[in-house]
Amino acid sequence: MMIGTLLRLGRRELHTIISRETIKPSSPTPSSLHTYNLSSLDQLIDQKYVSLILFYQNNGNSNLSAHDKAREIKKSLSQSLTRYYPFAGRLCTPTTTYVQCKDEGVVCVEAQNDRELKTFQHISEQDSNLDQLFPDSLDGTNIVGVQLNHFACGGMGVAVSMSHIIGDGCTLGSFVNYWASVTRYGSAGHEEVLPLNPHFICSPTTNSIRPEVKVINHGYANLIARNFVFPNTKLSELKNKVIALASSGPTPPIKNPTRVEVLTSLLYKTAMGAATKKSGCFKPSYLFMPMDIRNKFVEKLPQTTVGNLGSVMVVPTRHTTASSLHVIVAKIRDAKSQLEGIQSVQHAADNFKSLLTKLGNEESEDIAKRSYVCSSLCGFPYNKVDFGWGKPVGATLALKSEDKIGFVLKDTPDGDGIEAQVILEKEDMEIFENDNEMLSFCQINQL
Repeated sequence: MMIGTLLRLGRRELHTIISRETIKPSSPTPSSLHTYNLSSLDQLIDQKYVSLILFYQNNGNSNLSAHDKAREIKKSLSQSLTRYYPFAGRLCTPTTTYVQCKDEGVVCVEAQNDRELKTFQHISEQDSNLDQLFPDSLDGTNIVGVQLNHFACGGMGVAVSMSHIIGDGCTLGSFVNYWASVTRYGSAGHEEVLPLNPHFICSPTTNSIRPEVKVINHGYANLIARNFVFPNTKLSELKNKVIALASSGPTPPIKNPTRVEVLTSLLYKTAMGAATKKSGCFKPSYLFMPMDIRNKFVEKLPQTTVGNLGSVMVVPTRHTTASSLHVIVAKIRDAKSQLEGIQSVQHAADNFKSLLTKLGNEESEDIAKRSYVCSSLCGFPYNKVDFGWGKPVGATLALKSEDKIGFVLKDTPDGDGIEAQVILEKEDMEIFENDNEMLSFCQINQL
């Protein structure tokens, strides 16, 4: 049944909501699991939605029609929610510290868009056109929402919005891969599904409410995004350059730097240079790097562990002498080493709260002036999510939050490099995208 139509005049663009329904777990959740307590790390996260959309071409890999694909994917979602039972639950209020898991279900919207898939394939999270591809009926108490988008070319966009309080990007990646695996093999009991089963942390009951998360308002204006692709051959050259710089100076040598380390260093250095050139003087800058810490525990956690298992590395650059590539890489490595040896989730939460206190009190004024966030999705399984009609040709992960400048890194679909989405103020971007050193390592793929 047709529920509604959105017509965007001027662009002659038609976006039609075909159906809206609630998908419930295929098997009821046992009464012993009706309450899912948020961990001490989950309780430090603001209530936002992490939104992922995967784009699939109609390339003839499947004999199923668009209608049949939608039917199969809804059926497997119902089966998957039996394992990921908190995802079908609700928060009683936006500040409660537990999820009530009584099979309320997941909102599932199906939509038809008259534009081509390629129009959205490299879209920025800053583009308002992205919003129409995600479910619009989530009120903050929903844990997960899904929207299936059918494009004019026959391709499909599978969009998932997950409450950040239930998990991070790794949690979302594990869920969609499990869901895809169930779709491919038609049964949650298939042996190919079992290794992807979720791992839940048992968290104690608390009578408190989740604290309000302080958001720093940076006050950036005219933010724009550009995509830059860095082939692996060029990243190897960049690694060699970093190693050579470190070996020629008084700093300790750098061995085997990763692609993410050297590319983050290059982007951060270039962005600082652009801001300095615009203003005419260097100002202290800060690099923030969210980091998955599942493998930083003394007893490592499975990658399928559900929850917010992350921390933030902070690399301050207070002087121009510290803005060299090899110096930034060395600082990133030092910050990474400090995350090792986590004893427990509570230990990780205490460390994170200490960092938030420091940033909120001592350095918030400087941080608000010039800070960059670099989120790396390299190695995340988004490009491998196969529902039975092939791997996605593109993926966009968006976390709608306060305005921010920085970089989002992800593997190219062919695995032969890294695609970096760079978000800067307009004047800075005009300088950034013409930097000769940065351009020597990449090919530009503009939005």
